[in-house]
Amino acid sequence: MSLETPLHRVQGLGAAHSGVKHFWRQRLTALALIPLTVWFAWAALGLVGASEAQTLYFITQAAFGVPWNAILLGTFVLISVYHMVLGLQVVIDDYVHAEGGKLVLMLTVRAGAFIVAVVTLFALIRIAGTV
Repeated sequence: MSLETPLHRVQGLGAAHSGVKHFWRQRLTALALIPLTVWFAWAALGLVGASEAQTLYFITQAAFGVPWNAILLGTFVLISVYHMVLGLQVVIDDYVHAEGGKLVLMLTVRAGAFIVAVVTLFALIRIAGTV
């Protein structure tokens, strides 16, 4: 099943040939973030009122002693960062009119997102490795 119109299939034309893909990626990442956000909020709310020592114990032992928690947190970070990039791309496309400015901003957003993802996953692996 294709989401292209019959005329588009015949002519092979379109705005950028990626609008529908971008739309669905944004919706699917948002859908995936719903249960992950609920899980993350539940885990974070469990730390309300805890002392610093209890929080450190929870983060290093209880949370990452179970591999699923580390996997879920890594997935949450990766999907959140990708969803952020998709959203910022739409904002940049809509509100930045200079082509050079668009290019610089898009590269900056993607580089920043990559750095955030790598640093976060590195920290997660470091913490999970000390358990």
